[in-house]
Amino acid sequence: MEGLVIKSTGLWYKVQTEAGMLECRIRGKLRLKGLKSTNPVAVGDRVKVDTANTEDGQAAITELLERKNYIIRKSVNLSKQTQILAANVDQALLIATLEQPKTHLRFIDRFAVSAEAYDIPFILVFNKLDLYDESLLEELEFLKLVYRRAGYQVLACSAETGEGIEDLKALLKGKVSLLSGHSGVGKSTLSNKIDPQLNLKTREISEAHEQGQHTTTFAEMHALPEGGYLIDTPGIRGFGLVNMEASEIGDYFPEIFELKGDCKFHNCSHIHEPGCAVKEAVENHQLAFTRYESYLNFIEGTDDDEHYRKDIYAN
Repeated sequence: MEGLVIKSTGLWYKVQTEAGMLECRIRGKLRLKGLKSTNPVAVGDRVKVDTANTEDGQAAITELLERKNYIIRKSVNLSKQTQILAANVDQALLIATLEQPKTHLRFIDRFAVSAEAYDIPFILVFNKLDLYDESLLEELEFLKLVYRRAGYQVLACSAETGEGIEDLKALLKGKVSLLSGHSGVGKSTLSNKIDPQLNLKTREISEAHEQGQHTTTFAEMHALPEGGYLIDTPGIRGFGLVNMEASEIGDYFPEIFELKGDCKFHNCSHIHEPGCAVKEAVENHQLAFTRYESYLNFIEGTDDDEHYRKDIYAN
């Protein structure tokens, strides 16, 4: 029988089938197929399940059905392992904050580039509006302009006060939505605002390091009362790009892709060539320098955490 993977713990999977919810393991040979990732099966996957002929009498996932899409990241630690965050999603929402903790732009851009590469609409949601002073509100307006110019939807909200929550609910209605971001940005609190019946655990920010503490341990899909699903994921520290050639990275920046046809050379790298429309747009402030800087970092392969911990006004 077929089913939908609702929760993944890495060893066990909860699968919704016509016979009800089943706890399943992956049959051994399935682990050897497909992508080399820490989780060959992800939340959102459609799978085939066998409830008979298993060694321990439990159900087994025997086949992974074709995916519409998926979003994958590479760990930024020494293991460099890849992880599929979710599969078969209609949109990916990155929850970001400018305070407690600060989400750095390189992280946002890596997530956006990965969503673009796998044909997943990207939406940027800034949370914790209630904490922003005048300076941070100015920064927020700048970032809204930057990412809207790139063609992305940008929202701002406060899980604490409820500001912007109705706009967020409207975006989620009837769609399978991935919710991701650093620990501490308020994903679980936002989810509870969207559907109070979820009652997801929340924890305070560590005052010593202004970092979030993990509250979601495993990725899980939740049905929303007005239709659609919300995929809640554990907080992620870093987001490394996977399987991208330097020559194609520019195509995953929508505003750079739009300009490339005006470059003097068809294979322009947008770094040192004369007659480059992209460099000209940066000089004329038509293309945000922060986005161009991310592009250069990704091209050069210096997109690990140590290279993007800087304020947006550092340059």
